[in-house]
Amino acid sequence: MSSSTPVPSSAATGGDAPLTLEEAPARTLGLRDALGLWGNLGISLLLPVAATFVVLPDRPLGITLLAIVVGAVIGSVLLGLGAAAGAREGVPGMVLLRGLLGRHASALPTVLNLVQCVGWATFEIVIIAEAASRALDAPRWPFVIAAGVLATLMALRPLGVVRLLARYAVWLALAAVAYLFIQVLADPLPPVTTGVATSFWTATDIVIALPISWFPLAADYTRHVRSGRAAFTGAAVGYGLATVAMFTLGAFALVAYGAAGLDVIDALLAVPFGLLAVLVLLVVEVDEAFANVYSTAVSAQNLVARLDRRVLAVLVGGSATLIALVLDVAAYEPFLFLIGAVFVPLIAVFVLVYYVLPRGIWDVSDTAPGRPALLLPWAAGFVAYQLTLPTYFAGPGAGWTAWWGARQADLGIDPANGWSASLVSLAVASVLTVVVALPSARRARATR
Repeated sequence: MSSSTPVPSSAATGGDAPLTLEEAPARTLGLRDALGLWGNLGISLLLPVAATFVVLPDRPLGITLLAIVVGAVIGSVLLGLGAAAGAREGVPGMVLLRGLLGRHASALPTVLNLVQCVGWATFEIVIIAEAASRALDAPRWPFVIAAGVLATLMALRPLGVVRLLARYAVWLALAAVAYLFIQVLADPLPPVTTGVATSFWTATDIVIALPISWFPLAADYTRHVRSGRAAFTGAAVGYGLATVAMFTLGAFALVAYGAAGLDVIDALLAVPFGLLAVLVLLVVEVDEAFANVYSTAVSAQNLVARLDRRVLAVLVGGSATLIALVLDVAAYEPFLFLIGAVFVPLIAVFVLVYYVLPRGIWDVSDTAPGRPALLLPWAAGFVAYQLTLPTYFAGPGAGWTAWWGARQADLGIDPANGWSASLVSLAVASVLTVVVALPSARRARATR
């Protein structure tokens, strides 16, 4: 936002999200809208597919379910804190970080978020198209185009889409998920023999990663929510419950049918009327692609405030669709997880500075002063994450994994340590944030 007072949203938006950062956001969303939005974003076919990495083989299923709940609580509370800050300050996620790092330094997480959002938008389009192709035994490319076009159109009227999701789509999605649960649990589950999680905390880490991945985007939507409490509850409860449900569904399907990865979708298609339920979830899945397209456009406005989000959304949606058509985006997935690891310690720094340490006014203007010292705990948290669990790359990127593996050996860290990389990263970043920021915070309070 500029240092001047934002002007009211123009009539051209029709009461929807402002077109540029120079317009104030409409405060039209309540608790029901927030719950519906985040519940829909959490109901994603990516989660049951990812459940392969959460299930602990040859362990009681209850241990896996406990890991799912613990991970969902930790990740969703952090997501809710970011969502509440967005509602209180009334600015998008990357603009919110001006108060943490300063106007110019906020460009660093903004660029990373742009790459992340385009990548995840593309990945969501691929998942939708792949699942639809399997469900209907048809070529994939028409579904790529359809998903990309629909996600782009939704990004043009984001608040209207949020209200539609909250009032109608969430109930269809819940009905589909409930039906699939009934079918999967129709017969007693056999003992757990499949799954690839190596420890309770590595399983928890996968679950934490999903809600945390939405943290940089949360304020893009909750700046339109009328209160911080509603924003927190909508994000933490809505996304948290959906995360538990979808990971649990995937874990049950893995145990019941022995299916892993995308084969989980095939297993769900095989249950009676499974095709209809999966198709409903595929339609709902488009909201994840829409959210990433819209957030890419809004994040770009932190760099150039006068850019029209509609033009940006069309460019982003078209690019994501084209990438989904011509590239193997699965090879890009590890890079997306690497960027996600970058944001984990940044979340710890933000939450401590915004909610815990004395901070005064949260300056999100064009003249927000730089705070370079806070780059240290952010960087240290990222290093701690990689030393705990290096992001795995195959092929050309294998050197990254090998280098961090060598550093683990230098420090005597067991590669199979079984720790949660997210929790280690959050802890390291939190401690260093207190060390770096508390003295200056006390001096600032003493001078007021």
